[in-house]
Amino acid sequence: MTEEENLEQQDLFEHYKFEVDPGQSPLRIDKFLSTRIENISRTRVQNAANAGNIIVNGSPVKPNYKVKPCDLIQILLPTPPREIKLLPEEIPLNIVFEDDEVIVVNKPAGMVVHPAYGNYSGTLVNALMWHFRDLPMFNTGEQRPGLVHRIDKNTSGLLVVAKTEYALNRLSQQFFYRTTDRKYLALAWGVPDPPEGTIEGNVGRNIRDRKIMQVFPDGSQGKHAVTHYKVTENLGYVSVLECKLETGRTHQIRVHLSYIKHPLFNDFEYGGDQILKGTTFTKYRQFVENCFKLVPGQALHAKTLAFDHPVTGKRLSFDSELPEGMSTLLNKWRKYLSSREIEQ
Repeated sequence: MTEEENLEQQDLFEHYKFEVDPGQSPLRIDKFLSTRIENISRTRVQNAANAGNIIVNGSPVKPNYKVKPCDLIQILLPTPPREIKLLPEEIPLNIVFEDDEVIVVNKPAGMVVHPAYGNYSGTLVNALMWHFRDLPMFNTGEQRPGLVHRIDKNTSGLLVVAKTEYALNRLSQQFFYRTTDRKYLALAWGVPDPPEGTIEGNVGRNIRDRKIMQVFPDGSQGKHAVTHYKVTENLGYVSVLECKLETGRTHQIRVHLSYIKHPLFNDFEYGGDQILKGTTFTKYRQFVENCFKLVPGQALHAKTLAFDHPVTGKRLSFDSELPEGMSTLLNKWRKYLSSREIEQ
């Protein structure tokens, strides 16, 4: 596994549990946790507490809470970025929404979200560092400021990024506890039967190829993963699906659809870049090859995103247009299906 892939798979959250020793004397919780979690500052602990991410005996506490013997402490933290010097780059951003706390962007397919080995420039984070070059979170040279979730390089669509430490902690909490709502639009080979259903199966590293993921239906490896899908358009040899994530594992939609024998169109890592349905005629083969050229990778778009604003608590919902390549791709399949129906 390359350094880039290793970084891409790192979790964006850390979750700790502590049971306080029966002989513990009263001590502020920020000081208590800063001595028990490696490489953590009291400021990070305080930010987590202020955002409601430190729970003692089932209730959130503030940084000045005094720990007591046998307290059960849970703390959720955004994973700290690795130290790496990055340069802000003046790259255009498709901004859907922005205020003092968050920004929602529509990422194009082909753009890497955060820098890693082999991709130190041209990433979404480089663009954000330029856009927010006057904000504290974005001028430290850290690797992935503000990120609470991500989408694959060749997946387009909506991402929310925090602009403050408080927003980062509050959004991290929502993604960790799955109170956000995300829907993807996908073009898959074939038509799933039933046309609406749920795919369940642990997702983890592929045993033979560590660059990709696989499903472990017996639960022996990987992490619990649930994807809900619905066929919204039957285009004969392919179908348009709406996919809703209940969990957010790496490559989840891609590997789950491949697992049920309906890989995403042009997904070269999961077998979708082959002609899996249709005729053997040269004309059809040429048509599909031309379709492959319209999208840089898997035909997948993060279309909608909903979350609670980290300060106001108001539910924010966003929808996005399909990128031009994917829109053209769907229209080509629609026209092809129409022409075949006319011929018949």
